[in-house]
Amino acid sequence: MKLTFLGAAKCVTGSCYMIETNDNKNRFLIDCGMFQGSKEIKELNYADFAFNPADIDFVILTHAHIDHSGLIPKLFKKGFKGKVICTSGTVELCQVMLPDSGYIQETECERKNKKYLRRGQKMIEPIYTAADAYNCLKYFQRVDYDTMIEMTENIKFRFRNAGHILGAALVELYIKENNELIKIVFSGDLGNKDQPIVKDPHQIETTDYLVLESTYGNKVHGIRDLQKKREQLCDVINYAYKKGGNIIVPAFAVERTQDLLVDLNILIKNKEIPIFPIYIDSPLAISATEIFQRHHQYFHNQVSEYNKNGEFALLFDNLKFTKSAEESQELNKVSGGIMIISASGMCDAGRIKHHLKHNLWRENATVLITGYQAEGTLGRRLIEGEKIVRIHGDSVMVKAEIIKLEGFSGHIDNPGILEWLSSLKKKPIKTFIIHGEEDQQLGLEKSIKENFGFDTYIPALREMVNLTNAEVKGLDSEKYKRLRANITEEYFAQYKAIKQNLKELMKLRLNQNQVSELYDDLKTLEKVSRKFLVK
Repeated sequence: MKLTFLGAAKCVTGSCYMIETNDNKNRFLIDCGMFQGSKEIKELNYADFAFNPADIDFVILTHAHIDHSGLIPKLFKKGFKGKVICTSGTVELCQVMLPDSGYIQETECERKNKKYLRRGQKMIEPIYTAADAYNCLKYFQRVDYDTMIEMTENIKFRFRNAGHILGAALVELYIKENNELIKIVFSGDLGNKDQPIVKDPHQIETTDYLVLESTYGNKVHGIRDLQKKREQLCDVINYAYKKGGNIIVPAFAVERTQDLLVDLNILIKNKEIPIFPIYIDSPLAISATEIFQRHHQYFHNQVSEYNKNGEFALLFDNLKFTKSAEESQELNKVSGGIMIISASGMCDAGRIKHHLKHNLWRENATVLITGYQAEGTLGRRLIEGEKIVRIHGDSVMVKAEIIKLEGFSGHIDNPGILEWLSSLKKKPIKTFIIHGEEDQQLGLEKSIKENFGFDTYIPALREMVNLTNAEVKGLDSEKYKRLRANITEEYFAQYKAIKQNLKELMKLRLNQNQVSELYDDLKTLEKVSRKFLVK
């Protein structure tokens, strides 16, 4: 049996794993997500798949987040004809998230093409359109948690609650080969215990192989207790409100926005924060909130009871929804006294960029960061302290206060992962650490070895391993490290030097031919770097 890591390997986004049985009768995917973050990482979305989509039998989808589901429309567009199996909650969220992703791509391409047209540059096309996304949704198949699904005579699986977002699942996969039953567990994205809405992650007792996320594998959430997190939110809101400016909250449209609504509702009812206008300015977040209201079966008992009593946990009097672009634009005329919760959560697309552009330069404004910020994103640059950022082609001075709210992540942290692993009754043959930046993966690997003595492995992007006779055969890690070091030394040093020279020449407005030559060299080196990343 072969397992290929096609995404979220030595990076956080783009989750996609392909399994091929030894008899070559079956080939299927766990997730098919979009890469997010830096320009170089996002370029991977435009590359050809490392397989023929027509050869894929089916897709098992852990949850609706775009870094796990976002390339499914492209998969169908390129020839896939199978089913996408997921939970009911995931189906409904994908029905709004995937078309939204297509629409954002169309909008971004339209905006960029206006500039390219003026410059005489080549026009670009979206990876897929909203129509492409709508067309593939009819192939999504709903299944329940804890129900064993037989895909073939030798392949079966079941979803378990991952505690991450509505409908999120980890996968218990069983494959029979050579009269031997092999179990592989894919963690998907694991959530923290005691979240405002979703239930705690399911505990796994046995598995032969474990594919484990590590988003916060080397971190401890500053605040893990739900009540303390709510108190922190209360203190920050009161502080920001007294400053007089707007409170801008970049938040993931699914789960993070809804978690915040529950907490805000409770704080308002307890009269712990002032009553002032709170806007959800994201059509996707509004649609997702409506879906949450229909799926109480996924909720913690406390929130379910709240809804049964007629006091909707996600709704309150001073909460307002802005669906149209015109309503959103009106918010940019308000200089203070309101909270705007908008997507995207990493500040890289959507309406949040407009609100940041109109508020970052205000000293009395506050930006509350509530979730993970991938390397290279605008959100990451803000929390790292950049003083001038580029938004829609304009430079914006950062004078607003940037506050990172600890403990509001939908991802489990290091102590949480170790607690989750403690339920295993025996060591897996191999634990693959994925879905994390290098420092998070290495830190988690060290913790797992020290606490449990598990045999761990950190796979590279597009690396294939053979799961045969309890032995993992993959790319020689030392060879890979040497290759990467050589690429880094040879190309990235040149890249930095040329980029610096280009900046200096453009400042001085010198020889245009030299500028053009350097620009061409720069683009060539970027292509070489991207080519290496996807090998």
